[in-house]
Amino acid sequence: MSRALLIFARRPHPGRVKTRLSPFLTLKDAAGLYECMVRDIVARTATLEVDVRFLFYEDDGEAESYFRELDEGLLLLPQEGAGLGERLVNAFSEVFSRGFRTVAVIGADSPDLPMAYLREAFERLESGAADVAFGPTEDGGYYLAAMQAPHPELFRDVPWSTDQVLSVSLQRATEVGLRPALLPDWYDLDEPADLVRPGLWNVNNEACRTREFLSYFTSPPTAGTPFPPVPR
Repeated sequence: MSRALLIFARRPHPGRVKTRLSPFLTLKDAAGLYECMVRDIVARTATLEVDVRFLFYEDDGEAESYFRELDEGLLLLPQEGAGLGERLVNAFSEVFSRGFRTVAVIGADSPDLPMAYLREAFERLESGAADVAFGPTEDGGYYLAAMQAPHPELFRDVPWSTDQVLSVSLQRATEVGLRPALLPDWYDLDEPADLVRPGLWNVNNEACRTREFLSYFTSPPTAGTPFPPVPR
């Protein structure tokens, strides 16, 4: 087997996902938006040229059954570990142990992420141009990490949820002699200002569920609009 894609996701339960979008969205509506984001990214990654798509879910007792009904084409596994870094280490280790040669991980925070960026990650590694690949986000993190062998040091002692995530990860890669490749920048849908990003409203981005859900709460952005209105 050659390629595997890992999707990290949570069951969309109010108060556990996208809480930074409050008060522009209620906790219930923020969870509804996240469900649309998850469904969009799962549907869109079905077009990728990978052997298996794994979905690593945060186990809350109901997540497995929820994701099993979402898409029969996903191979479901629980996230294991005390924090995000440990969970990523364990997920990569598990998938590489199954014989895959190139493995990439993404989340569900970028529902309109161009699939071309994921394809580029696999191609960069398989061509020998890089040992690891990262997809930078505007907030200093990354939307994708990909590699061809386990490198747990990339995920250890990283200041998660800060603007130092990518820079520290690149430093770790350099320290152990890995050649990193950077993909085009993108963004996570985390803050109220993200709700009016023009690209998110582009009818060609294929994140149709997310776009339709947002249409109930705000209008397509106009020039100079920094934040969406408070939802009705």
